[in-house]
Amino acid sequence: MDNQQAFEINRASWNRRASAHLHSDFYDTAGFLSGKNMLMPIELEMLGDVSGKNLAHLQCHFGLDTLCIERMGAFCTGIDFSEQAVKQARELAVQAGLKSEFRLHNVMDLPSDLNGKFDIVFTSYGTIGWLPDLSPWAEGVARLMKTGASFILVEFHPALWMFDNDFTQVAYSYFNKETIVETDMGSYADTNKTNSYQSITWNHSLAEVFTSLQNQGLQLSSFQEFDYSPYPCFNKVVELGSNKFQIKGLEGKLPLVYACKWTKVGSNLSSLRKSTSKQEEDRKE
Repeated sequence: MDNQQAFEINRASWNRRASAHLHSDFYDTAGFLSGKNMLMPIELEMLGDVSGKNLAHLQCHFGLDTLCIERMGAFCTGIDFSEQAVKQARELAVQAGLKSEFRLHNVMDLPSDLNGKFDIVFTSYGTIGWLPDLSPWAEGVARLMKTGASFILVEFHPALWMFDNDFTQVAYSYFNKETIVETDMGSYADTNKTNSYQSITWNHSLAEVFTSLQNQGLQLSSFQEFDYSPYPCFNKVVELGSNKFQIKGLEGKLPLVYACKWTKVGSNLSSLRKSTSKQEEDRKE
């Protein structure tokens, strides 16, 4: 199976998930429409004051967090590859009286008209595992950013993805050595176990994540790891407190989430290499 086939399988799956997730208890769209901020403390701390900032939210699903960030004062553009998710995000924005723009793109191939437009690029929780190669993703992230802009990544920890779904054994490599093909009945937000979702995913080590971003000239300014998830989206979770869940039997032993902030201090290295290459060609001529 090539990457394009994998993306099409995942796109079909996320189109169906979007329809099932919109009115689920997990996402609590009604709470959002009544004014609730759906963001969790981890990302709220990382984002800080977003007032007046242009923000790109990558792999935004149906836009719930995007719209919450708009309410915090940012000018938001949500990006997702699911047609159904983008359609629902646009409808939800109208319903909430908000102005965020939602665009249909694969984050592995972002359009050039978005280059250098954003003060903040943001993505969170279960996003990069759907990407086979982080190099084009990181290149796209860097292109979106203005000089001085921040990239904020809040993601489930790669150690978590080594286990089988019931956390009974280590089933997969920590490293990006295999394509993982699974079929789940229901989802973290869809309790209907008659609905099946096929997924094609890849594990990405912290070193792979960090190297891909550093290769684009981004500088790490903050990195944290957490021994809990703010969401009960895994099997066998126990609740420790408000929005804090751990895996039963592995309490306090397993990192579940990490968060990092990166800064663009100048042109990304890909652009620099292209410029240098052109200069060398001009000299030869």
